[in-house]
Amino acid sequence: MRIGAHLDQSDVIAQARALGADVAQIFLGDPQSWKGPEFTYPGGAEALKADAAEADLQLVVHAPYVINVASTNNRIRIPSRKLLQQMADGASAVGATGLVVHGGHVTGKDDPAKGFDNWRKAIDALETDITVYIENTAGGDFSMARRLERIEGLWAAVQQADGADNVGFCLDTCHAWAGGIDLTTAVEQVRAITGRVDLVHLNNSRDAAGSGADRHASLTAGTIDPELLLGVVRAADTSVVCETHADVPADVAWLRETVG
Repeated sequence: MRIGAHLDQSDVIAQARALGADVAQIFLGDPQSWKGPEFTYPGGAEALKADAAEADLQLVVHAPYVINVASTNNRIRIPSRKLLQQMADGASAVGATGLVVHGGHVTGKDDPAKGFDNWRKAIDALETDITVYIENTAGGDFSMARRLERIEGLWAAVQQADGADNVGFCLDTCHAWAGGIDLTTAVEQVRAITGRVDLVHLNNSRDAAGSGADRHASLTAGTIDPELLLGVVRAADTSVVCETHADVPADVAWLRETVG
């Protein structure tokens, strides 16, 4: 089990060292932009890859939030596929083990099966050796990965794609809580569908269970019992990334102290 946080690409090695982190998640540019990868680390992608390897730091890239390969709108889906490929290439360039991508959504007029099949087509078209970690989302009645039944439909579709072996799963605890998934059994239920949990985004929530609100809180200060969060970590037994912003130093220290 590796423990770390979402950090700034430009100074990720030093930040990780200061935190005692052995996994770091980074953006390759503005997460709200359609631009391709940007390498702000001194020396660029090659230097980051070499320095992370030397520091034994696992890197994970989070794709831009704008990507929605499930969409039935060509003006969204086609650029999303292009950007997904660009970000996979960027993740490979920095030596990342995975690329986290939100499950996306369709509209109320669409059959969810269309969104699932669009995911299949996106994985079919993707040329990469990077594992795509599909992340569960907090809200949206038409989302592809909020509730377990949608995750099941999405997973069945992507398993039919060429490159299905390169699809993994990222379980976000705040999103699961907000989406109405029981955290006491979340890992077990997701693994029953996917056979795997590759990464945990460990976040508490500022809002009530089932709220649909994606608002992270410190691991020990939100509406989720910290013992539930620890249960997820122990059950998943995989790399853990905290996305709790200003609270990251205290949260990483607490997590290391409680789970080792």
